[in-house]
Amino acid sequence: MSKSQQTTQAVRHDWQREEVQTLFDLPLNDLLFHAQTVHRQHFDPNAIQLSTLLNIKTGACAEDCSYCSQSVVHDTSLKVEPLMNEATVMESAIEAKKNGASRFCMGAAWRSPTPKGFERILKIISGVKSLGLETCATLGMLSSEQAHQLKQAGLDYYNHNLDTSAEYYGKVITTRSYQDRLDTLSFVRDAGMKVCCGGIVGMGEEQTDRVGLLLTLANLEQHPESVPVNLLVKIEGTPLADTEELDIFEFIRCIAVARILMPQSLVRLSAGRQSLSDEAQAMCFLAGANSIFYGERLLTTENPQADVDRLLFDRLGLHTMESDQQAEVAGDEKNSSDPTASSARNGSLVL
Repeated sequence: MSKSQQTTQAVRHDWQREEVQTLFDLPLNDLLFHAQTVHRQHFDPNAIQLSTLLNIKTGACAEDCSYCSQSVVHDTSLKVEPLMNEATVMESAIEAKKNGASRFCMGAAWRSPTPKGFERILKIISGVKSLGLETCATLGMLSSEQAHQLKQAGLDYYNHNLDTSAEYYGKVITTRSYQDRLDTLSFVRDAGMKVCCGGIVGMGEEQTDRVGLLLTLANLEQHPESVPVNLLVKIEGTPLADTEELDIFEFIRCIAVARILMPQSLVRLSAGRQSLSDEAQAMCFLAGANSIFYGERLLTTENPQADVDRLLFDRLGLHTMESDQQAEVAGDEKNSSDPTASSARNGSLVL
């Protein structure tokens, strides 16, 4: 693709597998240049959106996801904890806001929400929303009615990852189908909420599976507003505990291709960031990642400490993306598919 084509690339939902594979096959420097060029059309290249994730119900999940410590199928010695009360969640949300987070994400280890637990979740969401934070939740599979109730309670984003390609999915999870996941995403969209959807790489899959995952996400009728790219955290007691490490440059390629395919989405460095060097994270930001989870825990795994992230941001000259900036750059695709308008709004340097 020529430089002129890169700088005028519109948002697409009709990517072909061969096109995505061609992006993965580019020399890394060319791929990073392409991704950064696209990134600057739609975002301030030095702004990072901060989210905080709180596990509000831990363990005892009926799913058999091969990577997850919270499954009842795997012996990981995880301490099961019931759904938190509203006051405890609110304390964490207030602290997150003080630390600079603009979005507060809540995770509950369910195959799908229980009726009693769901009623409590609705109250918690309303409380967090009242703080002026964006709200996000991941609660497993939803019905259409539950999705509408969450929207009415004030939920902004719903996270439901595809995890991997449709072809590799059955080797990772057997208790929920790929179509089940797509159906939940459809219910979330129909209810008027934003979608947070990505996957996990480094689970022993082939590059063709990473191509397939990103292709599926990019060809959804509307791109997810947030695309978390997780690097497998190997947990003792899970079937993937001894999986071979993924080449870090392959992970960076995933970030860059996600940015090119979904130019208006927030691409988030999620699980596995604890294992990345400062240099690797800097390359991920160059590749177009512009969102991280901020705080010392991600569900049941470790995350870099807040002061470590602040120091890295200072060294790289990065700053926090405010909620109003997110709304501006990640708004309606129809209003921002014109690259010229995007560049003018950005007002940032070009390569």
